[in-house]
Parts: sequence; structure tokens; C-alpha cells
Amino acid sequence: MDKTTKPNSSTWDLVIKPQSSLFNIPWGDIWRYRDLLRMFIRRDIVTVYKQTILGLIWYVVQPILTSLIQMLIFGRIANISTDGTPQFLFYLAGNTLWLYFSESFNNTAKTFKDNENIFGKVYFPRLIMPLSKVIGGLIKFAIQFTFFLIVYFYLYYKGATIQPQKEIILLPLLLVLMAGYGLGAGIIFSSLTTKYRDLTFLLQFGVQLLMYASSVIVPFSAVPEKYKPLIAANPLVHIIETFKYMFLGAGYFTWEGLAYAFGVMVVLLFTGIIIFNRTEKTFMDTV
Repeated sequence: MDKTTKPNSSTWDLVIKPQSSLFNIPWGDIWRYRDLLRMFIRRDIVTVYKQTILGLIWYVVQPILTSLIQMLIFGRIANISTDGTPQFLFYLAGNTLWLYFSESFNNTAKTFKDNENIFGKVYFPRLIMPLSKVIGGLIKFAIQFTFFLIVYFYLYYKGATIQPQKEIILLPLLLVLMAGYGLGAGIIFSSLTTKYRDLTFLLQFGVQLLMYASSVIVPFSAVPEKYKPLIAANPLVHIIETFKYMFLGAGYFTWEGLAYAFGVMVVLLFTGIIIFNRTEKTFMDTV
């Protein structure tokens, strides 16, 4: 460049500047960096299971062991109702959907903490990182859901008491809702932990407590009447109960409950993006 030539923004391929609004979502940048998004998704899958013997089979081991333990403790010992459906299938149904949410939430909640070195050196839309966790989780869900279907059809043809419903077409909607909750809650938690690191100790404990209040183990029909309004206030209950209803024919399903879950998800995701946009501006000053 000639010394007499003044720098001009039109000279550069990319101009990085502060966002002017907390409500601004860089969809254009996210699309331009879609190759980076795919790379992060592939990295998360390959690096975790590349040097393991069973590889992706570990995706199936987790719901199997979890469901077996729940069946033993809550089904056989505590004798908690499973709405007349096979116990293993009942718990497997709840875990299949719950594990997608919990993985998305846990991984997204560590966005700033786990990537502070990258964020301080390289520019890319920060939302790509949590998005890669949520989208990449769909691969794991697909494997676990395939195993669920294998068990489901096996028990169905064996004459088990399960009745698939026409609402089964709502499965994509349930995935969108769970992805929205995982992303929204995760980025809020990640933004808060940049300043309050103590919250990281509550993450695993809080997710476990939430599972017990989300119809994964105890069906809504088995909840005492006086506690049902409190449990119904948890939007995840309506999603998991709908999943069980449309596959097993047993569960609590209402369009009002599903609409409530959708409305809360939109508010949570919108709030999360606002907080995330605000935090990323000053992130490097607080870590």
C-alpha cells in the first residue's frame, strides 16, 4: 500500500466492529462460516470416540445402562407406575429425549469456559460454537433413537401394551423444542459463568434434579393431585409426556401444554441470545 493512501473499509475483505444492538443475530456471518460449523461438529464426534474400542456404540450404552438402573430402582424396588407399558421401554423413551436435551445443555453451558483461548485469538461468529453442540447432538440422538425403535418394534410384535398415536408426526417439533431449550438455557448459563464461576459446580447437580421433575422417571399420572400444577409448570414435562404418548399410547398430552412449552422456549431462547450478545462483548475482560 502506498504511504499516501489512507486506509478505507472498502479495501478489506472483512471489517470487524462491535455489534450495535443486543438483538442483532449475525445470521449472515453464521452462514458464511458454515464450513467452520461443520468442522466443529465433526471435531466433537471424532475427538471423543476416535481412540475408543466401541466407538459410537457408547452412544447406545448410556441409555441402556441408565434405563436398566432406573427399571431396577424405580420400577422393581420403588414400584413406581409406568402407565401399564413395559418398564424398560418406558424409561428408554424418556431417556432418549432427555439425553439429547441434557447433552445440549451441558455442552453449550461450557461455551465460553472451554473456548476462551480460541475466542481471544480468532474471529468467528461466537454463536457457531453453541450451535455446533446442539446440531451435533442430533447425530447422537439419531443413534439412540434408532436403538429405541429397534426395542420398540420388537416389543410391539411380541404383543406388548403399546399403542402408537397419529401425533407421532410431531416428533420434529419436539426435537426443535428440546434443541431450543438446550441452546437457550445453555448460553444463559455459559454467559453467567464467565463472571460467576461457582455456578459450574451446580450444573450437573441441577440437571439431575431437573430430570426427576420432568416425567423421565415418574409419569405425570403418578404425581399426587396437589403437586400436578407445580410439575405442569415445567415445560419439559409436556415435551417428554408427548413423546411417550405418541409412541407408547400412555402419557399426558394436550395442545395447550405443547403450546405452553413452545412459548417458554421462544422466550428462553430470545433471552439467551440477548445475554450471550452482551457477554461476548466483554468476555475477554472478565476471564
